[in-house]
Amino acid sequence: MSELEAKIDKDHLPRHIGVIMDGNGRWATEQGKPRVFGHHSAVEAVRATVEGCAELGVECLSLYAFSTENWSRPELEVGALMQLLIDTIGSEMGTMLENDIRLRAIGDTSKLPEATQDALKYGIAQTAKNKGMDLILALNYSGKWDLTAAIRRIAREVAANRLEASAIDETIINQQLATREFPDPELIIRTSGEHRLSNFFLWQAAYAEFHFSPVFWPEFRKPDLHAAILDFQQRERRFGQTSEQLT
Repeated sequence: MSELEAKIDKDHLPRHIGVIMDGNGRWATEQGKPRVFGHHSAVEAVRATVEGCAELGVECLSLYAFSTENWSRPELEVGALMQLLIDTIGSEMGTMLENDIRLRAIGDTSKLPEATQDALKYGIAQTAKNKGMDLILALNYSGKWDLTAAIRRIAREVAANRLEASAIDETIINQQLATREFPDPELIIRTSGEHRLSNFFLWQAAYAEFHFSPVFWPEFRKPDLHAAILDFQQRERRFGQTSEQLT
C-alpha cells in the first residue's frame, strides 16, 4: 500500500467518481507521435483507475469516453477510438471479472458503429452478474443530450395526460436521466490541467467536488487517483448550508 493510499479514509469515499479523460492528443504530440498513439497509450491509465477505485471500494466510476461533440474529430481518429473501445473491452475483461466489476454504458449508443455496439453488449452481458463496482462508460454522451432526452420523455408523459406539468420536480427529472440507476457523482476528476466540464454531467454535477490534475491522461496512475480522493476528503461539503449549520 502506498503512502497516499494509506491516508485515505475508507469510510469517507465518494460513492461515484466521474473522470474526464483529457490530454491524450497533446501528450502524443509532445512525444512526437500522432494523436491516435495517445489514445492507445491511455489504456494503462484506464486500467489503473478502474483497479484503484475497485480496490478502495468505490461504488461507481464513470469514464467520459466519447462525447456527442467528438464526432467532429478527424474520421481516422474517430475510427481508431471506436476500434480501441472494442479491443479494450476484450483485453480488460479479465480485470473486470477479477475485480467483480459490472460494465454499464450511458449515452446514445445506437449511433455507434455496429461492431462497437456488439463489443459493448458483449462486455455488459459478460459482467452482468458481478456485484462490485459499476464501471459506466459515457459513449456518445453529453449533459445537454441527457437533459434534452429527459425533457422529451417528460413532455410525452404530459401530452398523454399521464403526468401533470405542476408535478414535475427534481425527482421526476432525475428519473428520466441516463444516470437514474446511479447516485450523483460526488467527485469529478479532469486531467491535463484544463478547468471545464465539457458538457459532462451538467445536472448531476450540481454539488460534485472537482479535482483538476495537471497530469495528461496517458500518465494518470493510482497515486494520482489517491491524491484526488484525498483532496475530496479534505473538502467541507455544505450543500448550500453554512459551516455552523453542519456542526
